Amino acid sequence: MQVIITAVGPDHRGLADPIVHYVATAGANIYEIQMYDHDSERLFAMLVRIEWPADEEPVSVLRERMTEIGRLKGLSVRVWARDEHTRPPRLAICTTYRPEPALAILRDIRDGRLKADPAVMIGNRNACRGIAEQFGVDFQNVGDDRGNPDNRRMAELFDEYDVDYIVLARYMRILPPRICWEFAGGRIINLHHGLLPSFPGFRPYQDAYARHMLTYGATIHFIVPELDAGEQIIHQSTFDVFPGTPLEEITRQGETDHEPRCLSEGLRRVVDREVELHFHRVVRVQR
Repeated sequence: MQVIITAVGPDHRGLADPIVHYVATAGANIYEIQMYDHDSERLFAMLVRIEWPADEEPVSVLRERMTEIGRLKGLSVRVWARDEHTRPPRLAICTTYRPEPALAILRDIRDGRLKADPAVMIGNRNACRGIAEQFGVDFQNVGDDRGNPDNRRMAELFDEYDVDYIVLARYMRILPPRICWEFAGGRIINLHHGLLPSFPGFRPYQDAYARHMLTYGATIHFIVPELDAGEQIIHQSTFDVFPGTPLEEITRQGETDHEPRCLSEGLRRVVDREVELHFHRVVRVQR
């Protein structure tokens, strides 16, 4: 069974050794190790992707052992296996203002096109609360009066709702590196409202319009701590406009119709196990 272990905490010596030693001596095959040591933040982070002998030791026992190592070393350790449960994967849908992407996800789940469970909707604003209530999904606001999110509370909610995937459905805040590492390994999926890598940033429609583009699009990609979406792209789609189309009409068409459909397809690829993230690159999974 494929298992991903992440460990994050204050940096000091000897943090990786007990984790690697335990899984290796237990008979796991280690496929991937990523480590991050940020001197200015004195932050240590590690990801280990393994093939775990679940028939010999359940993942729940591995989680207990890793939690104990984390307690001794001062690390926040998470153990995640997509195949640990037979239930559909649980989603945390993160929003700010735009309701259309979250609505597309919830409709696809309701209509059976997306085989997932919307465990919780989290926002730094209350704009999408009504959609969550319409579909019977818990809504949690983690923002203050200015929309600044409480990132630690956000991470706690991911754990409390036992989510498998975090979907940034036009969530207009950057997740801090710590959260990106805590839920690394292809668990955070972002909708970017432009074509990457050509149009990054917060104003891709305006940037493409300024270059007189007639083709616009959206990108679904995994989030990695380095914020590089070069090789983490899951899905892209485009739409064309006629010369002279006003920017307002292009933006309306993208936000209300195109972006939600793009997100639905990208998320479906992840939920249906067609793609995974290995070594910070998206790979197609043959099953």
